[in-house]
Amino acid sequence: MSFQNPVFIPGPTNIPEVVRKACDMPTVDHRSPIFGRILHPARANVQKVLKSDSAHVFIFPSTGTGGWETAITNTLSPGDTVLIARNGMFSHRWIDMCQRFGLDVQVVETPWGHGIPADRFEEILTGDKGKAIKAVLATHNETATGVVSDIGAIRRAMDAADHPALLLVDGVSSIGSMDFQFDAWGVDVAVTGSQKGFMLPAGLAIVGFSDKARGSVEMAQLKRTFFDIRDMEKAYANNAYPYTPAVGLMNGLLISSHMLLDEGLDNVFARHRRIASGVRAAVAAWGLNLCAVSDDVQSDTVSAIVTPEGFNATDIVTHAADAYGVAFGVGLGEVAGKVFRIGHLGSLTDVMTLSGIATAEMCMADLGLDIPLGSGVAAAQKAFMVGANAKMKAAAQ
Repeated sequence: MSFQNPVFIPGPTNIPEVVRKACDMPTVDHRSPIFGRILHPARANVQKVLKSDSAHVFIFPSTGTGGWETAITNTLSPGDTVLIARNGMFSHRWIDMCQRFGLDVQVVETPWGHGIPADRFEEILTGDKGKAIKAVLATHNETATGVVSDIGAIRRAMDAADHPALLLVDGVSSIGSMDFQFDAWGVDVAVTGSQKGFMLPAGLAIVGFSDKARGSVEMAQLKRTFFDIRDMEKAYANNAYPYTPAVGLMNGLLISSHMLLDEGLDNVFARHRRIASGVRAAVAAWGLNLCAVSDDVQSDTVSAIVTPEGFNATDIVTHAADAYGVAFGVGLGEVAGKVFRIGHLGSLTDVMTLSGIATAEMCMADLGLDIPLGSGVAAAQKAFMVGANAKMKAAAQ
């Protein structure tokens, strides 16, 4: 692998130099006012990225998995029923966590490549006359399959069923890269991590709680210590943590969130859509398909590309690393060996993406697939030129 090449995995993502330098700082006293000047502005910026006026933001030294645990342990009790669709590896892992915590998990089995079936959720919630379901869990962007689900539709399904369950959302590979509307979608807990849209190394679990979710914390009986948001709240009031924070990463988060807000969230989302459109154009030019079954569920942060029957897609990832020093993502779970993934999120540009598409072409040609060199690159170039011209026209108006 070469440090000079960008990575095309769906996280950790490429780190802008200014963010990397922000993380590289001298030791400071994390119980001093200096830390408060990092902590509170970073939390305020995250709230803006979530598109919320009221979310309670908590930042743990952890990863997205720790964020999942924070979400469930602070809101639920042993034996509580939760509703979730299994449509990929990361929803599967959240299900596994819930089961380990002794929750009654009602799973809606969904074909990988499909989004969460909001209509099925509405049926189940409408039929839950005793309101036994305490939370609906949803993976906004299923990183294993490159599938995005409509969280707004899930909220509408819950409202149509007149159901009081909490809505807990895994936004690990979407928040900071794709539109996420915490308030408008009625999200109760949103989970993300530092290593995706926030363009940082792994190490921070970033979680937003609604007032409703915060109100359930005192009643929740699942065991928690490290991830107890009440301890965080008490410490935050004193510009501190209940234990030692990752100060350098927090400072990096302050800078990276400023970068997102300075670029403008709508511009950030448009950049990701444009880059995704170029990757999709390349896939079509190669004569291949995405794991995502339809346009409306195609992710703007990662594309899972299906290779021909009998071909081991993992060979592309291995060959890219060995021959060209470039990282792509392997298939996971049910799609292991069937897809390879191109991550196109975080600190990425059209020009950087072209290098990834060109490398994928070289790898597939090297491995005997009938992929004409330049075909995907040319298709992506056309898509990017259309996007760039539209951007320039909009800026001139």
